Amino acid sequence: MHVVVVGCGRVGAGLAVSLTKEGHSVAVIDRNPKAFRRLPDEWDGHRVTGSGFDRDDLERAGAVGADALAAVTSGDNSNILTVRIARETYGIAHVVARIYDPRRAEIYQRLGIPTVATVTWTIDQVRRRLLPDLIAGEWADPTGRLLLVELPLPDAWAGRRLGDLEVPGRITLVGVTRAAQPRLDARELIGQEGDQLHVAVMKDALRELERRRAGKLEGEPSAPDATTGEANGAAAERGGRR
Repeated sequence: MHVVVVGCGRVGAGLAVSLTKEGHSVAVIDRNPKAFRRLPDEWDGHRVTGSGFDRDDLERAGAVGADALAAVTSGDNSNILTVRIARETYGIAHVVARIYDPRRAEIYQRLGIPTVATVTWTIDQVRRRLLPDLIAGEWADPTGRLLLVELPLPDAWAGRRLGDLEVPGRITLVGVTRAAQPRLDARELIGQEGDQLHVAVMKDALRELERRRAGKLEGEPSAPDATTGEANGAAAERGGRR
């Protein structure tokens, strides 16, 4: 397939090299001809000095008939404009725009423009390393709101139905790895020591997942407080003496 990469920074250059190694035809566009120095001398793709939203430059890069386009410059507006032109003018089916502003990324995603929010991803990766005991996503959608997390089975869930961990629309048990074997029938399984749970969760439901992971489910009676139990016992004993 032929791929147009707009922007020859570290991401663009790395993407172009990796795609070429996989056997794809690649053209890279950048306004600054010095940016192409990031590409290896032996790289045999097509270099185009120009703009990602200039139709002449896009056509020199093979936009007509291209299979995919990635806009990964340092400008959010430029990237969005580029992918819109690629999709609406040239009918390129697979497009993606790199976006730094997470709020914008979410808006564009809702409008049907695939985006990668690099700031959101970076924040999540740094948090995972600063706070390793917290639940953190192994994968996130471009908005950063939907996460896929991997959790070791907590002690509180041994012997319990794993499907009870779920909350409709917010927490979904995708699968479980048990004895090194992945399974997708996780909901009806009873938890066993050594299970690894794979859970899809909305980012704003992480606290709820943590609470449920600790075995605290809605509607379950709380364990009686020891002091309260002793007081009730003493009261019953005094009542029996009367």
